[in-house]
Amino acid sequence: MEEKKNLFTLIPKVDDLLQSPLIEKLSNEVPRVVVVDSIREEVELLRKRIREKKFSEAELKERIDLLPQFIEDRILRKNRYKLRRVVNGTGVVIHTNLGRSLINEEIMKNIIDVATNYSNLEYDLNLGERGSRYSHLEEIIKDITGGESAMVVNNNAAAVLLALSTMAKDREVVVSRGELIEIGGSFRVPDVMAQSGAELVDVGTTNKTHVWDYENAINENTGALLKVHTSNYRILGFTSSVSIEELKVLKDKYDIPLIEDLGSGVLIDLSKYGLEYEPTVQDSIRKGVDIVTFSGDKLLGGPQAGIIVGKKEYIDKMKKNPLTRAFRVDKFTISALESTLRYYLDEEKAVKSISTLNMLTITLDQLESKANSLKEVLCRDVDSDHLEVEVVDDTSEVGGGSLPLEKLPTKCVTLSPKMVSSSQFEKNLRDYEIPIITRVYRDKIYIDLRTVKDSEFEIILNGVLYALEI
Repeated sequence: MEEKKNLFTLIPKVDDLLQSPLIEKLSNEVPRVVVVDSIREEVELLRKRIREKKFSEAELKERIDLLPQFIEDRILRKNRYKLRRVVNGTGVVIHTNLGRSLINEEIMKNIIDVATNYSNLEYDLNLGERGSRYSHLEEIIKDITGGESAMVVNNNAAAVLLALSTMAKDREVVVSRGELIEIGGSFRVPDVMAQSGAELVDVGTTNKTHVWDYENAINENTGALLKVHTSNYRILGFTSSVSIEELKVLKDKYDIPLIEDLGSGVLIDLSKYGLEYEPTVQDSIRKGVDIVTFSGDKLLGGPQAGIIVGKKEYIDKMKKNPLTRAFRVDKFTISALESTLRYYLDEEKAVKSISTLNMLTITLDQLESKANSLKEVLCRDVDSDHLEVEVVDDTSEVGGGSLPLEKLPTKCVTLSPKMVSSSQFEKNLRDYEIPIITRVYRDKIYIDLRTVKDSEFEIILNGVLYALEI
């Protein structure tokens, strides 16, 4: 007991540690509360290890000599932002967990200009009076999609909820049972419909729905027909579904509005670039859908938003719905979405400049060149005794609930650490100051070059050196 007491007396006081040169320097850059808490936590860790008899006197003195560095590490970790940049080495392009679509630097310039200065968010410069925040996006969305009117809310679930609440509250909405999807995070179409005040009438079966299923369900209380594009899964085999063209016939016959939730919402025919065909918003408008809803941050490649386009009579009513204020977007979203949509006025420019589209359409030759370049960077500075580096074929995914069957041929760099386990190596990569997120398969770390920027190669190199603990 006496020996343990003597060890406790060796631990420096908090005030003394605050005056060490390293900690004193950090105190001028980091909030004092973070510094003091970090010191106390490191000191308490020493006390705990003494109680557990983890240190001899010599080992404790050695640890105390290094205490300022341990405190510095803790301070830096505690002072990091919770929402941080990461390197996406998974190959999942629209990665929901990693922030979905990327915004390029040109778009960021406009956001910064709007965010750091006053703007005409709700001010009509022509009339010199209050205006509408929806006016900034309406014309360009109409031009691109061919719709009569448009508005934007904070995500697609809100867009669907607002449309149903406005067009079918206290009335029935007919939808195929095979389209009652869950859109992630346990948010389900039936739940969204229930919140809107509309009554769900599901028809058909999971795998087969016919046009007569819809027609038999129509009555005097039917408020709308709803088509939900199953963008995040496919039912294969003995199946049939009702097309927009068939629903348009029913819509006209019974004078009932037709709503389509496209989910991912693409504005370019991706089949021209070798991907699976995905219905475009323009197709739906041309085929006679009254209201189309879709996401801004999936295949469109912009910020999180729910876009509503279609008949003016319905969208004018939505703008007056009390829910609209709860769902409204801010100046950051409007600025980012307008900048993204401008690219779509020139398809070639859109594919080149919008990060999501660029990553989806990059060629295998380009990916191989990137993979070989990353391998060269790693092999230049990492000894082969510590790490084996190879370039291999693999497949990427679109992600974000889009094109679920699409497997994109890709090139990966695989890493096989020799001095540390693969699981510890992968964890260390995530612990790096700019976390590097990878795939692990058969005890190898996979970095898919589809979602890695050339500018991130040096980050990956430094992260690998950190992860190898050398």
